[in-house]
Amino acid sequence: MKVPKQSSAPPPLRVEDVDLADPSFWRLPRSVRLESFALLRGLPAPAHFGTGPGFHALVRHADVMEASRRPKEFASAPGVTTPEPAAWAKAVFGNSMVNMDGPEHARMRRIVSRAFTPKLLADTEDDVREVARRIVDGMIAERPRDFVASVASRMPFEIICNLMGIPGRYRREIAERIDQASENVGVKRGLRMPGRGLRALAHMQLVMAKLARERRSRPTGDLISALVTADIDGQSLTSRQLGAFFSLLLVAGVETTRNAIAHGLALLSGHPDQRALLMSDFDRRADGAVDEIVRHSTPIIQFRRTVAAPCELGGRAFHPGEKVVLFYASANRDEAVFENPDVFDITRDPNPHLGYGGGGPHYCLGAHLARQEMKALFHELFTRPRDLRAVGAAELVDSSFDNRVRALPFAFEPS
Repeated sequence: MKVPKQSSAPPPLRVEDVDLADPSFWRLPRSVRLESFALLRGLPAPAHFGTGPGFHALVRHADVMEASRRPKEFASAPGVTTPEPAAWAKAVFGNSMVNMDGPEHARMRRIVSRAFTPKLLADTEDDVREVARRIVDGMIAERPRDFVASVASRMPFEIICNLMGIPGRYRREIAERIDQASENVGVKRGLRMPGRGLRALAHMQLVMAKLARERRSRPTGDLISALVTADIDGQSLTSRQLGAFFSLLLVAGVETTRNAIAHGLALLSGHPDQRALLMSDFDRRADGAVDEIVRHSTPIIQFRRTVAAPCELGGRAFHPGEKVVLFYASANRDEAVFENPDVFDITRDPNPHLGYGGGGPHYCLGAHLARQEMKALFHELFTRPRDLRAVGAAELVDSSFDNRVRALPFAFEPS
């Protein structure tokens, strides 16, 4: 009698097997994590994870979007990341705008928003195209092998530095500090390791304080000058507030855009039909391609909120002091909103992804700039060298916070 072969297929995933509070979950293959989120979206109410207070996971698109737009009940203070910033760190480095609520946040956002004058925005648009050309010039001449270090990281960093007016002599050091500040974000042996990141932020604060003093006495028309000389209801940014804002721009704006660019090349290389469609009419398809890259890759996986008032959301009652986590990576694959959510489709319309946040007062100020950068760079990459493509899998960083790409091998033929 023949003995039937044992099936090698893994057992089906069950809800009780999913633990978003366990660091080992964030080391699982991305496909398993996405399957886990799909199971959680099918529950009647947000699930709770962790021992002690723990947190409730908001995984459905509607819940993440609604919580984002109800800041009086789902507050960003005392912090949107894990661990929450310590009081001493806020006193030394200044409080980041992402951790503020109410009038304090509104004042900061108003000062920053009004500093983006029409002339500054027009100059930045021209600069984005010029920087993209220059980066691709260097890439063609040098023939690097890693797309992240040679292209994806350089684009947003140079744009932010140009926008702020950071002198060239400071840029290499700042670039190194960004890597130090961001490399330990996420999961490492189950613990975050913020010490080195804080030291990096301290060095950047010193640079910004020096530049702020210079621009107050001699404005030069850049964003630093606008922020330190602004008079919005009698207010401008202090040196410490400027340092906190600059750190947010660099660690958030640079990192998220570089990861979106890297994921974009990987996706377009792995889906040649979508790349061909994009290049058949770039001006028509570029916006859709950028939005689909951001939705599909979701550079920021999650942000945290603290319940500030009794409320109900998604079939669950919440009480003050409880923690909820907004999982954008799950919301952007919600089958109730996106047809065939795992398919990469640059013609997806509508595409109400939450890659720049779920709306509300904390919607990303840099969303438009990030789109400009991606469109300008991909246009240069796909029209000048021949057959530019990823030639291996992206090296991803285990993280519960961001979908970070450490390296991506690529190749091309000069035009």
